[in-house]
Amino acid sequence: METYIVRQPILDKNGKVSAYEILYRADESSLYTQQDVWVANAIEEFLGQLSDERFLGEQQAFLTFTPNLLMRNIPKMFSKDQLIIQVEDNSIIHPLAKKIIYRFKKQGYRIALIGFEFLPRYFGIMDAVDIIKVDFRKNDTTLRNVINVAHNLQKKVVASHLDTPEALELAKELGCDYLQGSYVAEQKKSKVHRFDHMQSNFFQLMVAVTKDEPDIDEITNIISRDVTLAFSLMKLVNSAYFALRNQVKSVQQALVILGIAQLKQWIYLLSFREESDGVQDELIRISFQRANFCMELANLVENLPISGHEAYLMGMFSTLGTLLDVPLEDALNELPISPEVKSALTGGEGPSSDLYQLVLCYERADWNGLIAYAQRLQIPENLLTKVYFECVEYVNQIWKDLQEPVARPEDKENDAEEETPVQ
Repeated sequence: METYIVRQPILDKNGKVSAYEILYRADESSLYTQQDVWVANAIEEFLGQLSDERFLGEQQAFLTFTPNLLMRNIPKMFSKDQLIIQVEDNSIIHPLAKKIIYRFKKQGYRIALIGFEFLPRYFGIMDAVDIIKVDFRKNDTTLRNVINVAHNLQKKVVASHLDTPEALELAKELGCDYLQGSYVAEQKKSKVHRFDHMQSNFFQLMVAVTKDEPDIDEITNIISRDVTLAFSLMKLVNSAYFALRNQVKSVQQALVILGIAQLKQWIYLLSFREESDGVQDELIRISFQRANFCMELANLVENLPISGHEAYLMGMFSTLGTLLDVPLEDALNELPISPEVKSALTGGEGPSSDLYQLVLCYERADWNGLIAYAQRLQIPENLLTKVYFECVEYVNQIWKDLQEPVARPEDKENDAEEETPVQ
């Protein structure tokens, strides 16, 4: 059995990413079998090969520890400032594991309890617990009672499995401190038919195009990692203004047609967009992550009807419906992407759709689904986590670079004027 590891965002009340949960596939039949030991070995090996900074960036990590993982001191692989130790019922009823939980608590680690029941064993460990994770697939009455108890005990609450708009609204109504789920991961503030470019990436683009000799490859890379810029550029170049005989289907092709002079004008117009809260950076990160994951996996599939570049666009544009607040199919109709990609993104069938569904299954930790799609595409299962890690690390590095202050062109001009000696 292969072991898969994935991370999922956990947002605070303001919609900002506060942490990631690291999910892994384990044997659900029993946590006290030889299989669990095998999983513990695999998790230890994976985490030992990777630094938490490369995989998590600067975010905190929620990671579930079985009794075996606790007894192997796996939490020690993370700093206490970055790790939240998650435990389930199997750990609080295990005498030795429970003792280890208290030991990590004394060492400064925070403890999150997955689920809560009105039983003595749960109340008996509350002095060690900082966070209670609540499953919002349960009925309304149970949720309200558990969350009330948690808040009365001064515990933070993570609302998990927020997979519908109704679940998200209920979590907010009940005052949950953190939000997690497939619907939450792709949320934004309502902005009908418009969206804003990510500012840090946009400033890097401004710097790149104002160089004495702009590098098309550099500009292509900057635009290709931001779905908002890529969408705006391709829509512009394929508009009636250019009246092209054949539609442009790539960012680089669009740049060649547009030319540096008109590209500068386009960027100049973008810079005057009204300031707003904009989209969540995490949504753009998701599109960038999916784009790279789709492209890398496409290289492992024989006779795939789309190219690696088209697979990249498939992943990148998968979030457009949320960004534009319209059905995804309507958003895709404005783009000159191949029918195969459009079909995959809108529920069609075939190898390209299987590839896209594989990526979604991995994100959602749907282990059975990803295995089925991997087998259908004949992608070696042992490569999935390796490729995923590499894509996450690549995206994290880009995001780290984007957090560095980037001088705007006008700032450079002002600095130059200040440095000019008075005659």
